[in-house]
Order: sequence, then structure tokens, then C-alpha cells
Amino acid sequence: MKTIALLTPLLAGLWLAGPALAQDDKQAEFKAKYEEKLEKEFISYGGWITDYDMARERAEKEGKMIFAYFSRSYSP
Repeated sequence: MKTIALLTPLLAGLWLAGPALAQDDKQAEFKAKYEEKLEKEFISYGGWITDYDMARERAEKEGKMIFAYFSRSYSP
């Protein structure tokens, strides 16, 4: 009886950890797709700044507004 009482929380923990591990794999997959998208010609050709802080700094220095384009093409 003590064995069952000890194994129940352990098995529950393993069962609950499964989705978290799968989520890490998905995040790595999304990151790879994102990096692949940034290497596309239309990103480099357009001169887009993909770092928000850098874009803010440059816009402030040049007295311009920021045009932001948001996309989810690299994730579901």
C-alpha cells in the first residue's frame, strides 16, 4: 500500500511533464523557422531592422516613427 502511495505522485509528475517537454521541442522548431525566415532575401533587401530596441533607438535618433510588421508565418 505504501508503494502505491509513493508511486502515484511520481507517475502523475511524469505524466504532467510530457506536454512541457513537447512544448520545448515546438519552441525549438519555431525558433529554427524564424531564423530561416530572417535569412530570406526580402528581409535583407528591404533593410528591415528586426531588433525592436535597435529600431527604437534609430527612430529616436532620426526623429522618425516605427513601422512594425507582425507575422506568425513561422508558428501555428
